[in-house]
Amino acid sequence: MTVAIPAKWPHGAALWHRLARNLMDVILHLGAHRTGTTTFQHYMRDHVDALADRNVGYWGPKQSRKSVFPGLFRSVSARKGRNMTQRAEGRIRMFCHQARSSGVQHLLISDENLLGSCVQNLRYERLYPAAGERTARISAAFAGRVRRIVVSIRAQDLWWASACAMTVSRGHRVPTAPVFAAIADNRRTWRDVITDLACAAPGADIAVMPFETFAGRPDLLLSAALEGTAPPDTGHRWLNRSADLRDLRASLAEQGTDPGLLPDTIGRWQPFTPEQAARLRENYADDLHWLKTGADGLATLTEDVHPKRADKSLPPGAMIKGQEYDQGQMAQHR
Repeated sequence: MTVAIPAKWPHGAALWHRLARNLMDVILHLGAHRTGTTTFQHYMRDHVDALADRNVGYWGPKQSRKSVFPGLFRSVSARKGRNMTQRAEGRIRMFCHQARSSGVQHLLISDENLLGSCVQNLRYERLYPAAGERTARISAAFAGRVRRIVVSIRAQDLWWASACAMTVSRGHRVPTAPVFAAIADNRRTWRDVITDLACAAPGADIAVMPFETFAGRPDLLLSAALEGTAPPDTGHRWLNRSADLRDLRASLAEQGTDPGLLPDTIGRWQPFTPEQAARLRENYADDLHWLKTGADGLATLTEDVHPKRADKSLPPGAMIKGQEYDQGQMAQHR
């Protein structure tokens, strides 16, 4: 039998492209929370068929939380000696094989809870303290197929305010002033979260997308994730926005909690003092500077090279805002 031996073995990028013909790569959209993840996931569901024609598969929270990842982050064995982590890894391999067999070449997974939860962040008074460990388990479960990680970041003073509004509206207790002081004093920033991700998945590219630029623009986020074109977003939606103070006080009353725990004003809840908010904004400015200067080679800041031009009129939600509107709202609360 004669065996043909190539004159030169492929290496580097050539080797990867050769292997990519037979392998499926994985793209993780890890959130973070409160950065338009719900809008993006609805957009993906709306275009799942069009993306399938491009050999792009999609797993959203419905798949990841109910079918794919349960048990992956547990470190103890279940009854009868079953190791839940091993079972989750086997289940992930099975679903990956099914996706690859159906022709999927790029599998995009979007679930902000893979990083952790807002409740955990508040409990530990810092941003995603277990992000590195959780991402390392995900990377290992996919046997090194994670090619890109997409993460959105947001100014910390507004991110924490939005996270607190969400947790309170869902029945969790209102954080106290010492909690907010500890958050403002904590030195962990988005830079630390991104560094943890890079260490946990060293073979993956990390694309960082500022919420302030890409909010409500899921098609641009998908373009960055796939490094190609994406179906245009015609929904013009911004889902799961934070409740304002009036709605939050109503939620507390329905839960049997004293609404007086929140300020008796209208508009966005900003739980930090001006000094604390300024400190958090300064941290965010440092994060963006680090990203713009190369992020030590760990990540790439994705910026909108084609900024969206301003419309001739304000969005519908903003048309009712202004001095007369605020005076009317204040009159309702007198």
